[in-house]
Order: sequence, then C-alpha cells, then structure tokens
Amino acid sequence: MKSAKISVAVAVTLLCGFALVVPAHAQEQSAAPPPVATAPDGHTPSQKQLDIAAARAERKAIVGQNMDFTAAEAKAFWPLYDRYEAQMDKIDDWHIREVKDFARHYTNLSAADAAKKLDETLAIAQARINVQKKFIPKFRAILSQVQTTRFFQIDSKLRALVQCQIAQMVPLAQAPSGTQADGNL
Repeated sequence: MKSAKISVAVAVTLLCGFALVVPAHAQEQSAAPPPVATAPDGHTPSQKQLDIAAARAERKAIVGQNMDFTAAEAKAFWPLYDRYEAQMDKIDDWHIREVKDFARHYTNLSAADAAKKLDETLAIAQARINVQKKFIPKFRAILSQVQTTRFFQIDSKLRALVQCQIAQMVPLAQAPSGTQADGNL
C-alpha cells in the first residue's frame, strides 16, 4: 500500500508544479478566493506561495509515511531532511524560472538562446546531483544504508514524477520563422 501513499501525494505535488508553469494571465482568471493568511512579517502570501508550501508539506508527509522511522531516527532525520530540501527547493525555484523564461521565448529561439537553454538545463541537473552527493554521507551517518537508499528512492520518485509532468507541458524549441533549426538561413 505504500505506493498508493506516494501516488496520492504526487497528484498534489504535480498540481503545484503545474500551477508554477501556467502563464500568469491564466492564473489570474482563477475563481479561487484571495488568501487571507498573514505572514509574521505582515505580508499576505500569494496563492502560489501557499500552493508551494502545501506541496512541500505533502512531500514531507510522503517521506514520513514511507520511511517507518523510530522516534530516535525521526529526531535525527528531520532536521537534516529540512536542510536537504531547502537546498533542493532553491534548485527547483531556479528550474521554474528557467522553464517560465523558455515558455516565453520557445517559438523564436536563436542558436545562442537554444544553447543557453540547454546549458542551463544541464547546470540544473548537475546542481541537483551535487546536493545529493553532498547530503548522502550525512544521511548515511544517521541512518542505515537501507534507510538512506530508501529515502533517496522516494525522493527520486517524487522528483521524477514532477519532472515528467513538467516535460509534458514544456513545448519543443523552435527557430525563428524563416530560419533553420541551427539558426542559419
């Protein structure tokens, strides 16, 4: 039944991911009421910020449901998990900015723009790997090898499902009209 726990929560995460790449004008037409919660600094968070926070909380709940920690393991795990996720969230935010920028320009990419997009995509993937490589020894220090592997499997599955959804929404690159795909006439 553990896979069902992951599947249900993935729907929430995917919806949040979808909301992040939908054009701004489409989000403005939403019938959802404006948020009423106020942050400690006195600012009212946007619905997008609330959705992101909810998706991140759901992701954390999925991990907890699938790890079967003892109380001592949980006490050691969650602070490290929060640090790991904070770094991965920064990369996810970078990825969202990259996808949004690409979505605005994909129909008219110069060769330089296309190269920049590909290089940035690779840099984002490498940044994720770098964070994982940095944190694997830290998780191994507090968890068994099996638990560490299990956590990174869960993390990988959740991220892969979100990436699959994003990939389905991102259009293929196009050269400016009247040019070939490599940017030459």
